[in-house]
Amino acid sequence: MKDQTISTGTEEAMRITYRHERWRAIAAGIIESAGSTFLLLIAVRWFHAGAIAKGLIASGGSLGLMLSPLVVTRVAHLRWPANLAASRLAILGAIVLFVMALFPTLPVFTLGALLSMAAASSVVPLLTHIYQENYPAAMRGKLFSHSIMIRIGVAALFGKYAGDALGGHLEYYRQLLLVIAAAFLFAAWHLRCCPSTCISNADGTHPFRSFRFIREDQIFRRTLICWMLMGFANLMMNPMRIEMLANPRHGLQLSTADVVFFVGVLPNIARFCLSPVWAWLFDRINFFVLRVVLNLGFAIGILMFFTTNDRMGLWIGSIIYGISNGGGDIAWSLWVTKFAPAHRVADYMSVHTFLTGFRGVAAPLAAFQLVGHFSLGALGWASAGLILIASALLLPEIKFGKNARSGFALIEEGID
Repeated sequence: MKDQTISTGTEEAMRITYRHERWRAIAAGIIESAGSTFLLLIAVRWFHAGAIAKGLIASGGSLGLMLSPLVVTRVAHLRWPANLAASRLAILGAIVLFVMALFPTLPVFTLGALLSMAAASSVVPLLTHIYQENYPAAMRGKLFSHSIMIRIGVAALFGKYAGDALGGHLEYYRQLLLVIAAAFLFAAWHLRCCPSTCISNADGTHPFRSFRFIREDQIFRRTLICWMLMGFANLMMNPMRIEMLANPRHGLQLSTADVVFFVGVLPNIARFCLSPVWAWLFDRINFFVLRVVLNLGFAIGILMFFTTNDRMGLWIGSIIYGISNGGGDIAWSLWVTKFAPAHRVADYMSVHTFLTGFRGVAAPLAAFQLVGHFSLGALGWASAGLILIASALLLPEIKFGKNARSGFALIEEGID
C-alpha cells in the first residue's frame, strides 16, 4: 500500500503515523475498556468465577507484556517490519474473541480473555519502535498524548454505553465480545498502515538478550527496581476496584452501571482532561520528578478509594487515580526513549514490559488470595506504603537531569 513506501523518520512518515494512530486509538479505547473492566466484570457477575479464574483474566495484559521480549526477538529474527508484526497480533486477538463468543463457557472465556489481552499488550515494544522512528523527540509526548486522549475518551464513552447495555442484561456479553473483536480488526488495519522498519537482530536470537542492559546500565537498573515496587502495588489494587464494587461480600453491592462508572468512566474522564498537561511536562521537565509526582498521586488515589468506605471517597479516589493514570500512560510508554540509544529502544522497552508483565501477573493473583485474609483497606495501606518506598528510592536519580541518558547509552553512542 502507499503508506508502506514512505521512509521512516521523515515529516511524511510522522504525518501518516500520527493520522493512523489517532484512528487506531478508537479501537484501543474499546480494547482497554474490555481489559480493565468488562472481561473481569462478566467473570464475576455472569460466570461467578473463582479467585484463580479472576486472577488469570486480570493478568491477561500482563502476560502479553511478559511475552514481549520473545515477540521482539522473534520479529527481529523473521525480519518483519514492526507495524506488520503488530497488525498480525491484533488479528490474533480478534480470532480469539470470536471463539469466546461462539463457545460461552468459563474455561473458554478465561483462556480467551487471557490470550486476547496478551495479544493486545505484547505489541507495546513494537509501537515504541514506531514512535521512536517517526515522532521527533521534542514532540513525542505531545503527539502521543493526542492519541491517548482519543483512546481515553472512547474508553469512557464505551464504558458508559456498554455498561448501560449490560445493566440487567448480562446475557448480551457475547455481542459485546464481537464488538471488541471488530475493534481488534480495525486496529490491525491502521497498524499495518504506519511506516516502520525491521528491528535490529544484531545481538542474536535469544529471547532474553536485552536483559544484559540491566547489568550494563545502572540508571536503567535502579529505575526498573523502583518501578517494580510501585507497579506491583498499583497492579495489585486495580482488579480490587471491581472486586470491591461488584462482589456482594464487600457490602457495597453497586449496580453494573455504577461499577463501570467508578472503574471505567470517571477515571477516564480525569485522564482525558489532564493528559495534555502530562504530555507537556514529559517533554520539558526532569523525568524522575515527574515519576515521583505520579507515584504520590497513585498512593493518594488508592487510599481514598479503599479506606474511606463512602461514595465521596469513591469519587475522589477514582478522579485522583485517573489524573495520575493519564501521566502514567505517557511516562510508562515513552520513558525509555529518554534513556536508550535509538536502535535499542525496542530492546529496552521489552525489558521494561517484561517486568511490568511479571508483576502484572503476580499482583492480581496475590491480591485475590490476600483479600481472603486481609481487608481491602489494609491492602490499600500496604500498597500506598510500597509506592512511597519506591518514590524515596527514586529521589537520588533526580540529579541526572531532565534529559537523563544512561551511562551505557552515552558510551555506546560515542558521546562519553
